Amino acid sequence: MKTEITELLGIQYPVIQGGMAWVAEYHLAAAVSMAGGFGLIGAASAPPEIVREQIRKVKELTDRPFGVNVMLMNPNASEVAKVVVEEGVAAVTTGAGNPAAYMEMWKKAGIRVIPVVASVAMAKMMERAGADAVVAEGTESGGHIGSATTMTLVPQVADAVRIPVIAAGGIGDGRGIAAAMMLGASGVQMGTRFIVAKESIVHEKYKERIIKAKDIDSEVTGRSTGHPIRVLRNKMTREYLKMEANGVGLEELEVLTLGSLRKAVMEGDVINGSLMAGQIAGMVKKEQTCKEMIEEMMQEAETLLNRKFS
Repeated sequence: MKTEITELLGIQYPVIQGGMAWVAEYHLAAAVSMAGGFGLIGAASAPPEIVREQIRKVKELTDRPFGVNVMLMNPNASEVAKVVVEEGVAAVTTGAGNPAAYMEMWKKAGIRVIPVVASVAMAKMMERAGADAVVAEGTESGGHIGSATTMTLVPQVADAVRIPVIAAGGIGDGRGIAAAMMLGASGVQMGTRFIVAKESIVHEKYKERIIKAKDIDSEVTGRSTGHPIRVLRNKMTREYLKMEANGVGLEELEVLTLGSLRKAVMEGDVINGSLMAGQIAGMVKKEQTCKEMIEEMMQEAETLLNRKFS
């Protein structure tokens, strides 16, 4: 049985890989797409030509559909928006802003536009702007977060819009996929589980930290700044939260975290790096290929839902 999302994106399974900065590069995106899901390149703050290079490298590895996550606060966003058109990606997901300025250009190019939203109001706004679907992302997710939980956000968004809804946040196995479907979603987006994929370039120390994580190891920094970020607790988060409690300003806090995600992903700095991960980190117990992950999760979801995805 196909879902609205598999039909929309031309994929086998309704599983989208999150567009995580530094993590979601061409090796991972291609592997997820080849496994029947939908891989994403995380453009983050990368220069346009780097994004172009990443897109072309995915195409060298697979002819299956994939997309790019465009962070709209990126100073290069307008140039990246043009690159995805020129390179002909299947879809874009967007975060940190309103993609209305690029919607017409993308739609004319046949690109599916799927904004990430954290509220019903934003989901409705994106539908009016012409979005093809939305990712309703709950506060359980890793990285930048909203305040509503996935359990409460997804059904309310599904009731409020006519376009397909993709659930994200706190989903890491077949049970989560089945639950998302029951809440009204027709697909899921997952990030943390894919960080530990064998095809992921993330440093082994970062992967090991996720695999060894407990349910209580999730921490949120930046609530005082209005930019909360969910990570795994370490020395850096303890220092950050102490500074926040003492009323330290945003500029000084940003000095502490400057380059910290790159340190974690590329250098394996699990002490002072930013170990972005969702609350499902405690459920991740092993490193697998993307194919093994997706097939295992889908088999579990199919059993629970008593129906087949093909």
